[in-house]
Amino acid sequence: MEKIKITTKEFLWPFVFISSLFFLWGIAHGMVDTLDKHFQEILHLKKWQSSFIQFSLYGAYFGMAIPAGYFMKKYGYKKGIILGLILFASGAFLIATTTSFESFWIFLSCLFILGCGLATLETAANPYTTKLGPKETAERRINLSQSFNGLAWIIGPLIALSIYDNHSNEAGEKMVSLIVPMAGIGIVVFLVALVFMKLPLPEISEEDELQGHGIKLEDIAANPGNHKSLIKEKHFVMGVIAQFCYVAAQTGVFSYLINFVTDQGQYPRFDVKNGPYFLAFGFALFMIGRMSGSFLMGRFKPRTMLAVYALLCAILLPIVSASFGWASLISLYAVFFFMSIMFPTIFALSIKDLGSKTKKASSFLVMSVVGGAVVPPIMGLVADNFGMSTGFLVPIPLFLFIIYFAVKGSKLKTNLK
Repeated sequence: MEKIKITTKEFLWPFVFISSLFFLWGIAHGMVDTLDKHFQEILHLKKWQSSFIQFSLYGAYFGMAIPAGYFMKKYGYKKGIILGLILFASGAFLIATTTSFESFWIFLSCLFILGCGLATLETAANPYTTKLGPKETAERRINLSQSFNGLAWIIGPLIALSIYDNHSNEAGEKMVSLIVPMAGIGIVVFLVALVFMKLPLPEISEEDELQGHGIKLEDIAANPGNHKSLIKEKHFVMGVIAQFCYVAAQTGVFSYLINFVTDQGQYPRFDVKNGPYFLAFGFALFMIGRMSGSFLMGRFKPRTMLAVYALLCAILLPIVSASFGWASLISLYAVFFFMSIMFPTIFALSIKDLGSKTKKASSFLVMSVVGGAVVPPIMGLVADNFGMSTGFLVPIPLFLFIIYFAVKGSKLKTNLK
């Protein structure tokens, strides 16, 4: 039997460049999550103030989701990708050129522009991977492209080491270490945009869009769904809330890990300048957790795994908060591992059996990432007043809701017709 190739000679280079998009926004996310502690140090910000980094980035995702969708519907996905790359590069260049102002708010405005670019790219990239080769290997292509995203989340903090190592305490130069990495990212992204302007890309159909979210058109045909509005689909509504909770918890844990390992006084060898290493290790565990989770879901029900993993996170966070030294640190890294499967699992459970409403439901689930903008400031405020360890109690109710969703909220009503 002839083995079906993951892509064809015709689409090899388009597939390589589409996959590079996953890598680029992974690099950006990995770097941004290291910056809270850096800005606390150089601009003497409180933790709740530095968390506006995440507010700007995830707020951009929320604000850009609908405009990006309309733009691509009108002008096509290729132009959408180019727009996303230009916004991405522009945000990076603006950050690099405004460092002399030493203004956190100017930085956040530039970061919002960069975030709008990332949101636009993420809207377009998954559907395109389904089109760049045989239909039978579409899922393999998506998984391969997404693996570059996971790798980039590990590399991003390592690039941020240059930001931690080279900052100055002189007036007008405190943010100078941002110039080289941000300008470098801007140049690379701009060059990729030029390539995409010349790159021949196929058109994207509705089937490709759905398949990019792991949805098959034949499943919708077999499950046309009823005429109730999405708001009446309990498992979907619970799923949106659960996804909001997950992204909120994830962003808080990611953002404050460096604070935890460098502020506690329990780990004297953990210097702030090495903070990005600690985050990179956490992201490595996150990627391992997602890979192993995909394997385990072949043996266990996704709902069961989601409930168990969320329960373990809820149990581990009080240990983190109790300041038990190495036990607390190991528990915090274990939370990285157990969070790994939650986003895709919640997504899949939330859109199950929605039929023709699946595409609209997917858009709402993507917009629920705004949780990453809302909760980290609360976590930072608690940390400022009661200590960083106490701040890690904040995500516990979020994981408890995810447990409820997995056990009960994700169940479909049996009386639907």
